[in-house]
Amino acid sequence: MNSLVNISEGTSLAIHGLGLLANIAPNRINVKSAAENLKASEAHLAKVFGKLQKSGLVSSTRGPAGGFALEKAPEEISFMDVYEIFEAPVDSEACPMGRKHCPSDSCFFEGRIHKVIMDIHGIMKDTMISDLSGDKK
Repeated sequence: MNSLVNISEGTSLAIHGLGLLANIAPNRINVKSAAENLKASEAHLAKVFGKLQKSGLVSSTRGPAGGFALEKAPEEISFMDVYEIFEAPVDSEACPMGRKHCPSDSCFFEGRIHKVIMDIHGIMKDTMISDLSGDKK
């Protein structure tokens, strides 16, 4: 069965990984421990954390006490921020069919469907990584 909203495994791992870091901040976690916790492939999670590091959301330290840590406060990182790092920038005003011009005189997607798109976009922008942590503020 297909889902109306699809998020890639990489994006999902990034959101969950950041949530894990938010719960242990300011401590670090290595990829092996994070992969065990998230029941994920170490190789895939290492790529995910590498992309998060390039984006400036996490930092890494080598060595036995090393690992990844949040570089920004979890209340400053939205799900949309993460989604756009792993998927692509989102234009909530764009046609859901990917067309530049509508083939008909009136768009079938205006109104209710556009409202749903705007609602999802708003929820992704308003949901922060801090919402995943056990320490709600």
